[in-house]
Amino acid sequence: MQQFTVIVPAAGIGSRMAADIPKQYLHIDNKTIIEHTLERLISHPQIKHIVVALAADDSHFQTLAIAGQSWISTVVGGNTRAKSVLAGLQILHNEDWVLVHDAARPCMNHHDLDKLLALHTGNVGGILAFKVRDTMKRANSDNLVVCTESRENLWHALTPQFFPYQTLLAALTSCMQNNVEITDEASAIEYCDGQVILVEGSNENIKITRPDDLALATFYLREQQ
Repeated sequence: MQQFTVIVPAAGIGSRMAADIPKQYLHIDNKTIIEHTLERLISHPQIKHIVVALAADDSHFQTLAIAGQSWISTVVGGNTRAKSVLAGLQILHNEDWVLVHDAARPCMNHHDLDKLLALHTGNVGGILAFKVRDTMKRANSDNLVVCTESRENLWHALTPQFFPYQTLLAALTSCMQNNVEITDEASAIEYCDGQVILVEGSNENIKITRPDDLALATFYLREQQ
């Protein structure tokens, strides 16, 4: 059974949570969000190692019990997601494929991860995603509706995202060199005219971004357990 490494960018502060600590260190029950996320990942039999990209001034991670685990490495991330992921990639060796997962997505389930990891038998990577269900409105800068967008073939992008190591490394490097802003790894692959497969996953795999997301993630984690 082939095993893989995950890069978890965790250098952000999560300003929309309006908390006095980075959102990944907020608690759900007796663990921080990032502990839930890392334990969910490493408990999958095909995950062998996790690289956590931390802010240079992070004073929280090393206080966690999980920080001393042999399956965790840390690296100093950057002020953008791309820089943090690139820093993680650069310390890896002999990896054919690599995953990237958000620190603030603790509710990802193993069944979805199974489907994503099955892509490694081919040459094209992909991401977890789910289809848009709501009516989509495009607005202007004054929050006035400009038009209604067709939701046909629109998907919400999730993580993990899973790509051949060299393909992702080259794509992120190209984006950095050309000052291209990306919001996820798939957008770097797209910029380089690569293909990305959408693997349908659960909409419980939420990213904790705003205060009300914390209550929803708490509910999902308790239900999953």
